[in-house]
Amino acid sequence: MSIAELRKLPATEKLKIIEALWNDLAENDELFASPVWHEDALRQTEAEFAAGRVEVLDWDVAKKELRKRFE
Repeated sequence: MSIAELRKLPATEKLKIIEALWNDLAENDELFASPVWHEDALRQTEAEFAAGRVEVLDWDVAKKELRKRFE
């Protein structure tokens, strides 16, 4: 399927394709190395959390807040 054909699909079909691709990639995650910056960012976040400088939100609350920011 070409990119042009993908662009013509309804959003629900595009999401199904994205999910299938993501699941396929996740099954083979050993083929992909995380970039160094990602590990650094995770360590920094862990340190800030341990120091009490990170606010932890329920996932549903976080999604609502993010949606508000981008409306």
